[in-house]
Amino acid sequence: MSPRSILVTGGAGFIGSNFLHLLGEVRPDWRVVNLDALTYAGNLENLSRLEGRAGYAFVRGDITLESDVERAFQACAGPVSVLHFAAESHVDRSIQSGVPFVRTNVLGTQILLDASRARKVERFLHVSTDEVYGSLGASGSFSETTPLAPNSPYSASKAASDLLVRAAVHTHGFPGIVTRCSNNYGPYQFPEKLIPLMIANAGEDRELPVYGDGLNVRDWLYVRDHCEALLAVLERGKPGEVYNIGGDNEYPNLAIVKLILKELGKPESLIRFVKDRPGHDRRYAIDAHKIRAEIGWEPRFTFEAALPETIRWYRSNRAWLDRVRSGAYRDYYQRQYGAPGAVQAPLPPDR
Repeated sequence: MSPRSILVTGGAGFIGSNFLHLLGEVRPDWRVVNLDALTYAGNLENLSRLEGRAGYAFVRGDITLESDVERAFQACAGPVSVLHFAAESHVDRSIQSGVPFVRTNVLGTQILLDASRARKVERFLHVSTDEVYGSLGASGSFSETTPLAPNSPYSASKAASDLLVRAAVHTHGFPGIVTRCSNNYGPYQFPEKLIPLMIANAGEDRELPVYGDGLNVRDWLYVRDHCEALLAVLERGKPGEVYNIGGDNEYPNLAIVKLILKELGKPESLIRFVKDRPGHDRRYAIDAHKIRAEIGWEPRFTFEAALPETIRWYRSNRAWLDRVRSGAYRDYYQRQYGAPGAVQAPLPPDR
């Protein structure tokens, strides 16, 4: 399966923008429509290299508005597939208020599903998270058959959206596929997340806040590997299936912070332990045997190589980082699309 036209939601975000760059490299003949509401985590500077490129169109719109979704579909040509990234994704913000998460992640997904069904899309790939499975103990890993047990408003809203895709498949024979990934890292990640926040703070000799004892374990997946997996699932995945995508790189948060400090030549005295997040999941780990066996995807980047490369990217793109942290990045599209919404204040590191 090779779509001639693809609608990508949330393409101005971290993973979405990396995916669009991948498509530009390996599928340059595809027509791509990027629908993004440009909320605080959406940044068109991430996609400046694609501006004016033949076959690429940007539509500013909200997936919770049927009229915006319709405008995006009208910009597509021929048979269309949908790759659905758009979501509110920061756990700490969901603890403050779950309403935006329910609105975007649940209502928005249903509106997009309804519009996609009416358009008879070829494929609908819904990008989800391993957080829908809940928390693990010291052993074991999440498989696609692990029961959903979300523990935060964010993960609960993503679990709900996963189930809406499942319902569309079962009820309507809809060509929906769900992927669930582990923690991503790499270029263009919004600096409220753990790795870019620690890189930014360490570079300025500022304190590095670490939740609790810092021993919460995550599986880390380089964003390029994730994007290559998504493309493989989009082209070769089976409708109705769920595919876990993991990097086989389990590290406690504290170990990640220490690795960043070591790479930057900074002292561990910069680490500051802060009050733990309410309901903080202890450990995530992904069993990715299914995608490897059925689709043939394997991660190509080792953590030992990709983390230093990620650090180098943020250090080499200091202007990008400074503009995001100050909120100035929103001026980039204000001239064309009108005044942006309020810039939200930074929070402690996610996950």
